[in-house]
Amino acid sequence: MRVDRFLSNLPRFNRQQVRMLLVERRVKVDGQVVRDPHHEVREFSHVVVDDDVLQAGKPARYFMLHKPPGCVSATVDPQHPTVLDLLDEPHKDDLHIAGRLDFNTTGLLLITNDGQWSRRLTQPQTKLPKVYYVETEQEIGPDYAATFSAGLYFAFEGLTTQPADLQVLSPKSARLSIIEGRYHQVKRMFGHFDNKVTRLHRERMGPLALDERLAPGQYRPLTEAEVRQI
Repeated sequence: MRVDRFLSNLPRFNRQQVRMLLVERRVKVDGQVVRDPHHEVREFSHVVVDDDVLQAGKPARYFMLHKPPGCVSATVDPQHPTVLDLLDEPHKDDLHIAGRLDFNTTGLLLITNDGQWSRRLTQPQTKLPKVYYVETEQEIGPDYAATFSAGLYFAFEGLTTQPADLQVLSPKSARLSIIEGRYHQVKRMFGHFDNKVTRLHRERMGPLALDERLAPGQYRPLTEAEVRQI
């Protein structure tokens, strides 16, 4: 939200007062004096007018997890362990998953409390590729790549998938890049050819690749540079 709108939404200030506060350099966001009415205020921003704290803010948190099989991509589950159970972090209730993985799918999972950041990462409009390593029960035919590139019609949703890139690695393994995250999308795409996916592992989301030093179940905070890439 723009800082002028943020301040105007407070009952104590009207628009004229907000303009004067900015002109008089009385507004600070995250410790910096702000004069531009378009300056962005986020849920994590620390906002002060004079010495009055209007929003205390909270630290944004970003984690990369190597998801193991047999683990639910959820915050709470009555039957199975969840990915949040793997995190030894305070205030885990504030965290959410940016791009879920199926129960037995492994690989890169990103967890954060920054909703705006996770939306940029997962929305199809941003066209950030999600890259998966796939193993199948039967051999991958020569017509798979062209079919995936053209898009497959999913009758349940009444839509055609966005073009996907398939790189065949061996007769029964491939690397697939998609920009969506439809329900069981990868399995359904191979299911179009009656070919069952036996292993599915996410290697990358956009510019963020799984840290090879992380064993299944391990995690680490993202670096500041990694966060800025999204």
